[in-house]
Amino acid sequence: MDLLVVGGGINGTAIAREASLHGLNVLLVERDDLASHTSSASTKLIHGGLRYLEYYEFGLVREALQERERLLKAAPHLIRPMHFVLPHEHSVRPWWLVRLGLLLYDTIGGRSSLPRARGLRKTDAKYLAPLKRKGSGFVYSDAWVDDARLVVANAVDAHAHGAEIATRTALVSARRDGGVWRADLSGGGTVEARMLVNAAGPWVAETLGLTGANAKAGVRLVKGSHIIVPSLFDGDHAYMLQQPDKRIVFAIAYEHGFTLIGTTDIAVERPEDARISDDEIAYLCDASNRYFTTQIAASDVVHTYSGVRPLYDDGASEAKAVTRDYVLELDTNGAPVLSVFGGKITTARHLAEEALAKLGFDKPVSRNAPFPYEPIPVGGDDFGGGLTAEAIDWYRDKEWAVSAEDILWRRTKVGLHMTPAQRDRVAAYMEPSHAG
Repeated sequence: MDLLVVGGGINGTAIAREASLHGLNVLLVERDDLASHTSSASTKLIHGGLRYLEYYEFGLVREALQERERLLKAAPHLIRPMHFVLPHEHSVRPWWLVRLGLLLYDTIGGRSSLPRARGLRKTDAKYLAPLKRKGSGFVYSDAWVDDARLVVANAVDAHAHGAEIATRTALVSARRDGGVWRADLSGGGTVEARMLVNAAGPWVAETLGLTGANAKAGVRLVKGSHIIVPSLFDGDHAYMLQQPDKRIVFAIAYEHGFTLIGTTDIAVERPEDARISDDEIAYLCDASNRYFTTQIAASDVVHTYSGVRPLYDDGASEAKAVTRDYVLELDTNGAPVLSVFGGKITTARHLAEEALAKLGFDKPVSRNAPFPYEPIPVGGDDFGGGLTAEAIDWYRDKEWAVSAEDILWRRTKVGLHMTPAQRDRVAAYMEPSHAG
């Protein structure tokens, strides 16, 4: 192989896609499912990060807004514009500062196809209706994304350009041998590769340990949790809710009948600590109840998910202040290994471009490359929520799905619309005896 990529999240699959578009012979290995950890546990946004301006992350915001524009054009079947309502209630920031931030947000990324921010009007009945206080505020634009499907789209496009995608395949060890990497994989396989990319996310340090390579950069593990409740408002927009602790929480229209609320920022020690706590549920319920007429409690939560974000350790004292930018560290003491620290879904394509440049391939190849789209079959036996046997077979045969969880919560979110019995039926259908 020219390139062995370790990690099947957004960064790993984006790098595999970029490399395959360069014509490299690529193998991506992922010990679980694609997007099975951090990359399916986001707030589902393609955004510049309005709040990052408060930490003077101007370069990151500019890059992210430029990528938002590219991604809207490249994957309209996965990414769509969304209006965000920012009520000026419970605010720890003065009105003028928020307005200035929104003005900068609209201009720092250059030309945008999305509407500019404006004041919240008395005629905005749809936006004002669910709020307890019908006061002042703002409306601005960003974009929503199906995060796990964007990861799969990167993998599908990489595969279409020759990359091999091996899920349920772990890197056991890797060593430099005569200018190449010799990597032992779970299941007993061994491969040789000229270059290795460590895009293991929260496990980036652990993976470095398997290679014997060194890195100066470090990673901060920060847990972000979300709750899903029955819809708190009508419409397909979202709310950005300022909190007394200076954090913001999003409430987003989700999956036709639900509201997604998140996220938290909790420092953790291990990637395996991606479980929501009772305190986090209470925090998110309180964050919503400050603003909405419809009050919620833990008993109203129909689903939760948590992910551990591998943020580049910039020495910030609080988890919420840790940079969302990324660092790429290249070790050329022999066969090269590139390690990825940090990153976010919005900037993954740009990160991949920079990663290939560091490896010596500095011609951009994906900036204007659309993601392929092929309609998923919908006919035949309905397992519930509109999921058919033909669709299940598609996800298994063309998108590397192996388990019911892969399909119910990552390839789709149809698990939200199913009964336990229906989910069990999908699991039974996914047994090896039913595979083609």
